Amino acid sequence: MDSISQTVSDFNNEEEIPPVGPKTALVSIIGRPSAGKSTFLNTASGEKISIVSSVPQTTRNAIRGIVNTSLGQIVFVDTPGLHESEKKFNLKLTDIAREQIEESDAILYLIDTTRPCGDEESLIQNMAFPYKEKLVIGLNKIDDPKSNVDEAMFFINDKMPGFPKERIFKISAKDDTNINDVLRSLYDLAPVAPHLYPEEFYTDQEVEFRIAEIIREQAINRLQQELPHAIYINVQDMEMKSPNHLAVRAFICVERDSQKGIVIGKGAQMIKTIRVESIKECRKIFPYRVDLDLQVKVDKNWRQKDHVLDKLLK
Repeated sequence: MDSISQTVSDFNNEEEIPPVGPKTALVSIIGRPSAGKSTFLNTASGEKISIVSSVPQTTRNAIRGIVNTSLGQIVFVDTPGLHESEKKFNLKLTDIAREQIEESDAILYLIDTTRPCGDEESLIQNMAFPYKEKLVIGLNKIDDPKSNVDEAMFFINDKMPGFPKERIFKISAKDDTNINDVLRSLYDLAPVAPHLYPEEFYTDQEVEFRIAEIIREQAINRLQQELPHAIYINVQDMEMKSPNHLAVRAFICVERDSQKGIVIGKGAQMIKTIRVESIKECRKIFPYRVDLDLQVKVDKNWRQKDHVLDKLLK
């Protein structure tokens, strides 16, 4: 068994005294872009829930991943990475994160220990600290040679004086290091309440959304130098041809005519690669064959259109 799937398995095998009645918590994961929020969600859930890329602000929606153990149910919400910007697109992402923080039973604040804690980190700290009673902090990426945990601790002590040390953890979401300790701390904050989902669930994402995210992941990881944030995926239609066969027609939407050729590629090689790799990822997730008809179209300046943003960012 690999380390990712081992997390939940090991946790369930540990001898713990269960609480009186089931514990359930809605937990928001917050942090700067590329702090490792999506990686943590996937590792803790033991499944591919949120797409992962080196491109900042890959996550646009509040993505839910569900962890069930003998101690209860944690429903994680992977919020978009936060940074200062007055652009309409980024302001909507920040609104999504703020709403999730307010509604959560607990908050997991991830700090990337490979980068200095500057103004951007202070922005998130200011958002999180008013909720310190339900806050857990993960100092992430300790596996990286560039990690500087001491600097991150200095930042916490300076900006969050008196924050409980027992709710600060040195972790590697990538290597599954100390993830169980974080889960245990979050369970301590969880209220006794009925589970929100059946135990076999690990996400509440609909099929259309998951397929769109798979396509977007494959696209941005190949186009990150050219136009990572200038694309969105529109799943035009889906049809179950049989119980074992789903046919999907989708568009990669760009902002300008000049970007269309970049996505298609020389001899249509880029769009073909994105399509083939997306189908491979779908095979890993869905219990049926997914056929994908993938094309490119232009939706000029879509990031300034409220009706598009309202549909994509929620």
